[in-house]
Amino acid sequence: MSFFDPLLDQVKAVQKLSPKNLKRLGNERLSDLIDKEAIRARARVDELQQRYPTAGPRELSQRLIDSKKSIASMVGGVTGVFGAVTVPVDLIGMVYLQISLLTEVATAFKLPLKSDRERQEVLDLFGYANGIGAMQRSTPKVLGSLAAMVLSRVGMSGLSKAMPLVAAPISAYLNNQHIQQVGDSAVRHYDGWSHAHEKSQRASGN
Repeated sequence: MSFFDPLLDQVKAVQKLSPKNLKRLGNERLSDLIDKEAIRARARVDELQQRYPTAGPRELSQRLIDSKKSIASMVGGVTGVFGAVTVPVDLIGMVYLQISLLTEVATAFKLPLKSDRERQEVLDLFGYANGIGAMQRSTPKVLGSLAAMVLSRVGMSGLSKAMPLVAAPISAYLNNQHIQQVGDSAVRHYDGWSHAHEKSQRASGN
């Protein structure tokens, strides 16, 4: 397996976040999207671990967060295009990048993301990070509908604070503090899970 290539990863992500592909992503089922992202995340984390063999989950997570910031800087031109779900395509891209990052951080902390509960945690973390709370009963089925829910819950005026992407290019937004905040929220959650899991294993004698 080749070592993790940040530039190649960024180029592939930029291609994925073209307006045409974002419209397609907007219609993708969230369960399928998380499954696909989990597979990609395992490959990214495995290659990072080869490159940084002494790095723990927190360091790996920060490297993944930094990678998302770099990707965002390369996608600054995706603005103002509307898709079938009547939300800006750049908002769909922002939601996708956050879901992708959350799956990567979960993977860095050894979660396989194969159960419904683990996949639901990703969506709940997304909701909390964006000020809309847990989404266990109201979670939309597709990515575009999730972006529409964010837009309807927060509103355009609030969106400029919670998700500045709609008010500015992606590069200005995701190089800002929000992507770091999303990543930090996931690290805190999964780090707590990791410690609890280790304590449970010790108590059971495993």
